[in-house]
Amino acid sequence: MVAAVLAGLSLLSLLTCGYLAWGSRRGAPGETPLGEEPGVGAPRSQPHIIFILADDQGFRDVGYHGSEIRTPTLDRLAAEGVKLENYYVQPMCTPSRSQLITGKYQIHTGLQHSIIRPTQPNCLPLDNVTLPQKLKEVGYSTHMVGKWHLGFYRRECMPTQRGFDSFFGSLLGSGDYYTHFKCDSPGICGYDLYENDNAAWDHDTGIYSTQMYTQKVQQILASHNPRKPIFLYIAYQAVHSPLQAPGRYFEHYRSINNINRRRYAAMLACLDEAINNVTLALKKYGYYENSIIIYSSDNGGQPMAGGSNWPLRGSKGTYWEGGIRAVGFVHSPLLKNKGSVCKELVHITDWFPTLITLAEGQLDEDIQLDGYDIWETISEGRRSPRVDILHNIDPIYTKAKNGSWAAGYGIWNTAIQSAIRVNHWKLLTGNPGYSDWVPPQAFSNAGPNRWHNERVSWSAGKTVWLFNITADPYERVDLSARYPEVVKQLLRRLSQFNKTAVPVRYPPKDPRSNPKLNGGVWGPWFKEDEKKKKSDKSKGVNKHKKNKNKKKAN
Repeated sequence: MVAAVLAGLSLLSLLTCGYLAWGSRRGAPGETPLGEEPGVGAPRSQPHIIFILADDQGFRDVGYHGSEIRTPTLDRLAAEGVKLENYYVQPMCTPSRSQLITGKYQIHTGLQHSIIRPTQPNCLPLDNVTLPQKLKEVGYSTHMVGKWHLGFYRRECMPTQRGFDSFFGSLLGSGDYYTHFKCDSPGICGYDLYENDNAAWDHDTGIYSTQMYTQKVQQILASHNPRKPIFLYIAYQAVHSPLQAPGRYFEHYRSINNINRRRYAAMLACLDEAINNVTLALKKYGYYENSIIIYSSDNGGQPMAGGSNWPLRGSKGTYWEGGIRAVGFVHSPLLKNKGSVCKELVHITDWFPTLITLAEGQLDEDIQLDGYDIWETISEGRRSPRVDILHNIDPIYTKAKNGSWAAGYGIWNTAIQSAIRVNHWKLLTGNPGYSDWVPPQAFSNAGPNRWHNERVSWSAGKTVWLFNITADPYERVDLSARYPEVVKQLLRRLSQFNKTAVPVRYPPKDPRSNPKLNGGVWGPWFKEDEKKKKSDKSKGVNKHKKNKNKKKAN
């Protein structure tokens, strides 16, 4: 009975919208419907765009979601702007960043498996046009401060080669907040702080990275002319592990018994203060009134590292809601409906077409985007043009032992890790990842009983799950057995998406990546000149051998 009630809303949606018409609402991003004036709600001039990306911030870890961690700046900015309460990202660092900067799903860039490792000869494919490149076309000054994590094995992969006028930050996924050193494995260690294309040794002064990045943002804003549009991408390292924070931020959190949670709280408090300082700088230097500030986490929190996604299920690295449903909001004097909550479906790929359209740029017709222009959805409270999200299809992730084509009705091999959302329905197949609910009590020393009660005991052989996310956002009632026809429809949609996928890019590690071979610095190691020399040398050797053979024959 409970399951039937939970499913009612979605079943009605399925019948009325019709899964055969999924593509019917997709128009060209930024396209103006007939009978409406173009540019309604758009700013009078190109707005300054400030995109702030936090790292590993859990869904619960903001004051307005009920956290015990104080975030007065985030709370105020969100309350005065538009809170995004049906907002999705990817479950890990590289995937979210790649989708933000290209407007494309992972299956369309080849980055559908895991993250880009420091020793891999891999990066965001060079044939993908990026958000800063498109903004530069229409006169924007583009600057990035913080974590890149989109590959660097070739010089062409660096942020300054992908559209940013300047870059100050780290290339890898994590590292020490003070020394900026990172060990990928024993003996494979190096320095990871860059200014543009060179190691920033001059900045190796022991300043905590959150504060150092904020100082850099203040310098950029102070030196730029506010009458010219600026795109500022601030990708903070916080609150990703290692769990480090300046001592004074622990003051309010001595009562938190769990040491990881306490350190995490201090890191988040410092981040909140940093964002306040960025906002003050925008006002001080004359940017604020014509600015759009977007705040987002890149994925869900990691409970083992102090993050909390309660009451959502799962964590970072999983396709449960706790891994992909994120904290997000937009704050801007240019918003029409300030102080509101947006519950329409929004995905991180949507920022690409939305921001380019706001910047008065052009969306190339030959670029197949997966994102939508959702500015009117956010600013004016209109319906979202988005009705589905492909969370991912990862063909090389560890296969579910009991998955099969038979379990997928001959439509889909359920051993493959995949997840998709269509209207109210969400389908997962394969091995979706760690699936517990981790309540706040798990972070105390009161005992693990409560946490254990929230653990899931799987029925053997399960590789398909179906949820009505609107009615059951905590994914507690699996409806796959009750609604097999809905399962089949979503499996067909997965299959359709899969036909458009490009091959996975996940090369083995390259020993030339070792920082010891690069002056102790993580940085580009693959050089085209070397490859050409080797090729020429091998041609010369072959030519010499041929001549020798000719002489012997004579």
